[in-house]
Amino acid sequence: MEAKRVKQILSSSADINVTFQGTEVWIDALSEDGRTATVHLRGPGEERTTVDIHDLQEVER
Repeated sequence: MEAKRVKQILSSSADINVTFQGTEVWIDALSEDGRTATVHLRGPGEERTTVDIHDLQEVER
């Protein structure tokens, strides 16, 4: 995923389905350098992790 799309998703009020390594995640923030994002799993649990934005995929519903 590109940094521009991550920013669009973060500013959107829509529920946009994003996966990281096949697991649905919420994007919490984009790093200042635009290379990584902080994400957490959808559903129970609030554990956050930092991932390369190129490993994020938007999934069409």
